Amino acid sequence: MADNGCNKHLVLVHGACIGGWSYFKVAARLRSAGYRVTAPDMAASGVDPRPMRDVPTFRDYTAPLLGLLGSLPPGEKVVLVGHSLGGVNVALAAELFPDKIAAAVFLCAFMPDHTSRPSHVLEKFIEGDWLDWMDTEMKPQDAEGKLPTSMMFGPQITREKLLQLCSPEDLTLVRSLMRVSSMFVEDLQVQQPFSKGGYGSVRKVYIVCKQDLAIPEGFQRWMIESNPVEEVNEIDADHCVMLSRPDELARCLADIADSYA
Repeated sequence: MADNGCNKHLVLVHGACIGGWSYFKVAARLRSAGYRVTAPDMAASGVDPRPMRDVPTFRDYTAPLLGLLGSLPPGEKVVLVGHSLGGVNVALAAELFPDKIAAAVFLCAFMPDHTSRPSHVLEKFIEGDWLDWMDTEMKPQDAEGKLPTSMMFGPQITREKLLQLCSPEDLTLVRSLMRVSSMFVEDLQVQQPFSKGGYGSVRKVYIVCKQDLAIPEGFQRWMIESNPVEEVNEIDADHCVMLSRPDELARCLADIADSYA
């Protein structure tokens, strides 16, 4: 990867139960090539101090990303990358700040359309039994059911479905830093679809991870067929591609930034 980033800005959004730290290998490679990289923690994730019970809605969860985009100087655009559940964060951000986003990149991520409710892709994923949840813990957070169901990946699913191509060191790191999260399905079910003029107007790129056992390639392809994108890239990687294939992912993201930003 040549040193030609020209200060192009990539914002990398993590998935459930992990944090911005998950991009450490990719961020280092992109920065050394001259790109600006920000990898924010969503609320109650990474080093954000809040507990999940203090984050009742998906918009609350996404607030750190929305604050970042809202603070960008006029005219600045970013390449916004979402991994896994982070694709829904990217969609919400694109809905609210379409003029701030040069391209929205979905990295083996849930990609909503702009005709169905934002929960639709998550519901289809769950209903279709695309994932054996193994030792994942799903729990109500409150007796009244006002808070979204919490989720925590167990050691078995992390090892066998999320990081099966990663090193033992990476697996140890991920297990030690994982936090309780949520898919926020209950909250996303009561939201209106994203708009054609907001999220629908933003250019989209999908990166398919071909050995993903968490969001399998078949489901990734279904989302692309349901909501066509400008470009599809492929990496021969597991779900945690940023850890298992950081060189390929950094090159891919640099190419996308060079094309769209």
